[in-house]
This record gives sequence, structure tokens and C-alpha cells, in this order.
Amino acid sequence: MKLVLKLIVGIVAGIVLGLFAPEWITRLLVTFKVLFGELLFFTVPLLILFYITSGIAGLPRNSGALLGRTLATAYISTILAGLLAFFVASLVVPLLSAAGSAAEEVSHGVLEPYITLEIPPLLGIMTALATAFIFGLGITATNADVLKKVFDQGRDVIEKLLVTVIIPLLPFYIAGIFADLAAAGTVFDTLKTFGVVLALAVSLHWVWIATLFTIAGMRAGESPLSLIRNMLPAYFTALGTMSSAATIPVTLHSARNNKVREHIADFTVPLCATVHLSGSTVTIVSCAIAVTVLQEGLAMPGLFDILPFIMMLGVVMMAAPGVPGGAVMAAVGLLGTMLGFGETAVALMIALYMAQDSFGTAANVTGDGAIAILVDKAAGETVPETDVA
Repeated sequence: MKLVLKLIVGIVAGIVLGLFAPEWITRLLVTFKVLFGELLFFTVPLLILFYITSGIAGLPRNSGALLGRTLATAYISTILAGLLAFFVASLVVPLLSAAGSAAEEVSHGVLEPYITLEIPPLLGIMTALATAFIFGLGITATNADVLKKVFDQGRDVIEKLLVTVIIPLLPFYIAGIFADLAAAGTVFDTLKTFGVVLALAVSLHWVWIATLFTIAGMRAGESPLSLIRNMLPAYFTALGTMSSAATIPVTLHSARNNKVREHIADFTVPLCATVHLSGSTVTIVSCAIAVTVLQEGLAMPGLFDILPFIMMLGVVMMAAPGVPGGAVMAAVGLLGTMLGFGETAVALMIALYMAQDSFGTAANVTGDGAIAILVDKAAGETVPETDVA
């Protein structure tokens, strides 16, 4: 929650400086925004390469059908949640009519930075993703433990960069974006859209949670309300931790209270903390629709534009790091390559996502409880599988 407060301070400070500060101060912020943006876009392909490779190579081996059921159920939940968000946001967000004043000049900024520095990424986004799959699956198939250790250590390096540099500096980056918007005179329309979209995203989280537990309740012969009530400790813990991984002990306890067998819960809950991100998908898709409304140069995506994006998003976020905002960081590349987002659009996405990150995480972990119930019922009375290391 401290990060959310810092982001709010960054937004307010950026608006105030953009409206009232001398131009040279605002240009300093814009300069920082541009330089930080170069670092961010350089880091994203490395994040995808190391995290997804490490994530695939680290999946439990010899777990057979249980692994397949869990991955398939989590992925389908993520895709359907994203489609729900797309249909609802496509109806609601355009009604805000905020696009009229978000002119093209905002997409390119109205103030020039003092200096610019280009840092070309080592890999393109899709190249990084394809490489990650090849090496991840290859490491699993060949038991290449040394190569796995290399990618695990690479993941640790990128996580260190995120935790010590990128995440702490995000408030200043966001301040630069909003200072530029304030100088352009479009910041208040942007904020109006922000408020509506955040409320919409949280509402859709609960719609999807209710949907998952209705299905799970029908399969288990239990009341959906009772199942959700047992998961509330995990929901509120995630609100505070902003981390699915940190909430695993509480999620496990809640899943067991819903009569999920212990060996199923012990397998599905930690795995779903990585691969089931329906709440994050709802937010990213909702926010993406909002940003297309705010930015003149972006076209509203249709179903056949957004479906491939959601499907790739469900894969990319499987390796999202266990740090606040990891899901949107992993999604930055797809936003640029598949939806045409530029630097300002990506920055708006990050600000929107981070403002509700704790709610998205809470929806993810609560949904994990429903996935555990569905997998438990699908597994029937099978004997616990061994050697899942």
C-alpha cells in the first residue's frame, strides 16, 4: 500500500508542477520520464526472457494430469475474465467521452526533454517470448540443470533491478507523465476516466469471483456464498501484501476450509499463485480500453484484435514477478507490439494498474480457491501423485 500512496503523491505532484511550476522544472520531470522510459522498455524483454524461461523450467515434473488440469483451468479462467472485461469496458468507457480533449499532442508530449538517450532493447518482445519458450521447454525436456540455474540467476538480477530501481522510481515517472498532461490541459479528463475505470475494474473482479465460485459451488454441491466467505481471509491478506506468493499460506488454509483435499491444495494453490491472474487480466484489459479512449492515435480494438492480446497476456503474466506491478510490467511489451501503445499510453497503463494492484492481486488469489475446488473435483478419488519436485 505504501507504493500506491507514493504513486498518488506522484500524480498530485505532477499535476501541481505541470499547472503552476516554471517550465524548466516541468521539463526536468519530462526529461526524467523520457530517460526512465528508455530503461523500462530495455528491461521488459529481459524480464520476459528470464522470468518465463525460469517459470516454465520450474514447473513441477512428473505431475501428469494434475498439472495439466490446473494449468488449463487457470488459463481458461484468465482468458474468459479478460473477454468479460473487454465487452463491459467497450460499452462503458466510450460513454465518458474523454477522448475529445485528449488530442494528438498529448501522445507526443507538449514539452521537450533537455536530453534524450536511446537504449535499444537486446531483443524484441516476440523474440524474447519465443526464446523463453524454446529454452524453458528444452530445459525441462533435457534436465539441463546448469542452464536452468543461469536463467534462475538472470531472473534474480532482473528482480533486483525491479525492486531496487524501477519500482521505487515509478512515482517520479508517473509525476512526469502527469506534469506533461497538466501542461497540455488534458489532465482532468484523464483523472475522470481513471476514477471510473478503477471502479469498473474492481466491480468486474467481484463479478468474476462470483462466476468462478458459482461454477465451483455447482461442482462441489456447496453454496457459492459459503465458499467465498471461506476465501475472504485470503482476499484481505492479499490487499495488504499485494503479492500472491506472500498470501499462499492463507490461501492454502482457506482452500482447505472449502474441503479441498490437502494434496490437491498443496499442489494447485502455489502453482496458481504464478499461473492464474484473472484479476490482473481484468484490470489490464479494462485499462487498455480506457487508454485507447484517452489517446487520439489509438484505435478501439475489436474482438479479433483483443483476443490474441488476451491469449498472449495469459501466457506472459504466468511468469510475472512477485513484486507489486509485476503483471503490468510483463504486459508492457504486448501493449506496444499488439495494441500500438506508445510511451505515454504505457505510462498511463502503469499508473492505472498500480493504483488498484492490491485489488487485482486479491481477485487472483481468491479465484485460486475456486480453481483448487474445480481441480479437486475433476481429479476424483485419485491417489496423491508423488515426485512433483
